[in-house]
Amino acid sequence: MPLAPVSKRRQVINFLANHPSKGLTISEARNKFGIANLASTMRSVKGQVESFGNWKIVKNRTPRNRVRYFMEDTHPGTRTYGYSRMGTRYTM
Repeated sequence: MPLAPVSKRRQVINFLANHPSKGLTISEARNKFGIANLASTMRSVKGQVESFGNWKIVKNRTPRNRVRYFMEDTHPGTRTYGYSRMGTRYTM
């Protein structure tokens, strides 16, 4: 049975959670996920990930004056749970 497709917003969340120091620019989002309006997607992501206070969306400028989005963990350390590719929580 094939896996259900993952939404573009969930793909961005998964990418930012798995690559916290790399971040994501507009051109990278377009190439990797097919997202045309990253600012709108990040507003939606921000509302979702910041609602419980565990993550924070940060926007920085690169040396070429491009916007790069990061997702920072506000409570760093070892976690006893993780998230599947669909966003459901599981115990590690």
